[in-house]
Amino acid sequence: MRTRTAAPLASLALVVLALAGCTAASDDSARGGTSASPPRDLARDEVAPTGAVRDVATDLEAPWSVVLTDDDVPLVSLRDSGDVLELADDGSTRTVGTVDGIRHGGEGGLLGLAVEDDDLFVYSTGQDGNRVERYPLTGRAGSHALGEPTTVLEDLPANSFHNGGRIAFGPDDMLYVSVGDAGERSEAQDRDSLAGKILRVSRTGDVPSDNPFAGSPVWSLGHRNVQGLDWADDGTMFASEFGENTWDELNVIEPGKDYGWPEVEGKGGTDQGFVDPVQQWRTDDASPSGLAVVEDTVFIANLQGEVLRSVPVADPTTSREWFGGTYGRLRTVLEGPDDTLWFVTNNTDGRGSSGAGDDRVLSVDLTD
Repeated sequence: MRTRTAAPLASLALVVLALAGCTAASDDSARGGTSASPPRDLARDEVAPTGAVRDVATDLEAPWSVVLTDDDVPLVSLRDSGDVLELADDGSTRTVGTVDGIRHGGEGGLLGLAVEDDDLFVYSTGQDGNRVERYPLTGRAGSHALGEPTTVLEDLPANSFHNGGRIAFGPDDMLYVSVGDAGERSEAQDRDSLAGKILRVSRTGDVPSDNPFAGSPVWSLGHRNVQGLDWADDGTMFASEFGENTWDELNVIEPGKDYGWPEVEGKGGTDQGFVDPVQQWRTDDASPSGLAVVEDTVFIANLQGEVLRSVPVADPTTSREWFGGTYGRLRTVLEGPDDTLWFVTNNTDGRGSSGAGDDRVLSVDLTD
């Protein structure tokens, strides 16, 4: 972190989870409810939610990404309106700016955000495809504003679905961009297409000389719709990915590697030269969206599964579940300030069932 009971049904659930390759949290409150009790078998440097979940902000309309500025001011992207909001300590919001030319509909719109120095990087769907823009971020808490944008990447494949949209700066200070297959399945295997890829570029959009394919921004290929990106302290890159009808995936990303879509979904592609996921889940139980690595723990927000998962970096074939079914669809997760974990609901995007206060940014303490 920054400074950086044993009833028959419960026993049966533990058996089922074990057979599925998962580790159940040791307290029933970890699976559902509005608070969490950390299990007793945490690995070294693994962290877990603990205590009550608190509202950071409520009544948001289709939030997609949340990032913290260098002084821990939260900025939120609203998918359909194109607004970037600033959250105050009291939960109130103000509009920092609106991204022009948004074409929203289906899964498109204002999607991923990333902050680097005094710039806000934005992934959005425009009239001519998906794009990444860089906005100067001015002001301070309570007065942030966006300057004029500069295009970093443009004409990325777009559709009403499978737009990817997650962007993040890696430990090498390069910008990584997930682009979905945009419904053109075969293009995920085409190195000359940017569909179904993770891209790596400089902050100005230039292709680094050490990318795996000369002159190409492609970092990895064979992806259907990557929704989460982050790195462990040892440099391991993790990505969460939507499958089609069978398996959703957690992948360890290596440069130049092919992750198999659409030739294979989930595990079973190594004999064809593809990289298998380190963990997979049935699509009804997952739809893994945003991903954050805190200490040696990967946290994944799940939409259809309506659950927050944690995966130890030391053994990414296992996982625990938190708050299952309590908050509805979960879109994004991130490391919050002061040893907290923040996660974001996504019940107002047209696919969920919204309740009072939706959508929310929520916070829970972390313990190791």
